[in-house]
Amino acid sequence: MWTYKGVKVRWLGHDSFVLEGSRTVAIDPFKTSGSHPADLLLITHEHFDHLNEEDIPRFTGKQTTIVAPKVCEGQLKKFPQEKVWVSPNSRTELKGVTVETIPAYNLDKFSEPGKVFHPKADGRVGYVVTLDGVRFYHAGDSDATPEMKAVDVDVAFLPVSGTYVMTAEEAAGAAKAMKAKVVVPMHYGRIVGSASDAERFRKLVSPSRTVEILQQE
Repeated sequence: MWTYKGVKVRWLGHDSFVLEGSRTVAIDPFKTSGSHPADLLLITHEHFDHLNEEDIPRFTGKQTTIVAPKVCEGQLKKFPQEKVWVSPNSRTELKGVTVETIPAYNLDKFSEPGKVFHPKADGRVGYVVTLDGVRFYHAGDSDATPEMKAVDVDVAFLPVSGTYVMTAEEAAGAAKAMKAKVVVPMHYGRIVGSASDAERFRKLVSPSRTVEILQQE
């Protein structure tokens, strides 16, 4: 666990995070251990390593509001919790937490010629979460887009493993372009990527930005 300005940050592996302050916010739980019932559960998109139906019950209760783009609607309708559907470039206030959405999409990561893994038109998102006055950005599955580079936050969680998301080199370029006091690498250690990607990212970014490599819980 890492604490930033009074907010506890837990990295549960891959793209999974829990932010604990006056409210608990969970993001993209996937093959995690333990139970972390949240006030808000944010899902970036519908792929199995971000919307994992087996994990969701351990992060939700009667008090939980699930926030997700419409592309997730079919998979999430089985869960009884309140749901808020969001589109890219939106802003909403939920339980004292501000949730903004940033488009998350690929520029040059292709599943086949001419077809990227995460098309912009599908409406997948990253989130800027303002919790207790601290702004956290979770990029979701994305390349280094113009929207990402314009983000102004305290802490940015950025994918670094390549294949479906930014490489460490691309993520370093995004980190240097955006306004973020601290950057945290993610999306490695499962499926694609390894700790070496996170270390390469740190070497490329430091000392222009503070880099925190979190230990998985």
